[in-house]
Amino acid sequence: MTDTTTTGPAKTAPKARTTKAKTAAPGVAFPDFEAFAMPKMEVPAMFREATEKGIENAREAYAKVKNAAEDATDLMEDTFETSRQGVVEFNHKAVDAAKANTDAAFTFVKDIMSAKSLAEAIELQSTFARQQFDALSAQSKEMQELATKLGTDVSAPVKEAFEKSFKDMKLN
Repeated sequence: MTDTTTTGPAKTAPKARTTKAKTAAPGVAFPDFEAFAMPKMEVPAMFREATEKGIENAREAYAKVKNAAEDATDLMEDTFETSRQGVVEFNHKAVDAAKANTDAAFTFVKDIMSAKSLAEAIELQSTFARQQFDALSAQSKEMQELATKLGTDVSAPVKEAFEKSFKDMKLN
């Protein structure tokens, strides 16, 4: 192993700078510096009036937007409630139709099992098919009317709201 020595001036670590910072008194956020002081100046009356008018216009616009948002929220709540009620009614009709059709099918099966001849079974089958066709036609018509009514009830408030907003836009 070789022993190495360094010759020359020894390098020393630089000294940390220590400066005394002004510390503010407790409760005072920043000391007063002249460089940051805002000059005292008079705001022209015309600029002040324009600013106040701008603020007033912003308040009016905010009030209009707030009212429009509240109206839209009310509209959505009404639409959802109408939709919910319509769907519940539609589902009740569908369940009633399914129950009626199932009852008719069970009655048909019971009657056909008690048929005494092939001719009687064919007669029962023909009668059942005709009755089911009539029943399904009536049920389909009922469901269609209910769906049409539901669509009209749901879209009516939306239509009125659009008409009102277009009318308001024409007035402005």
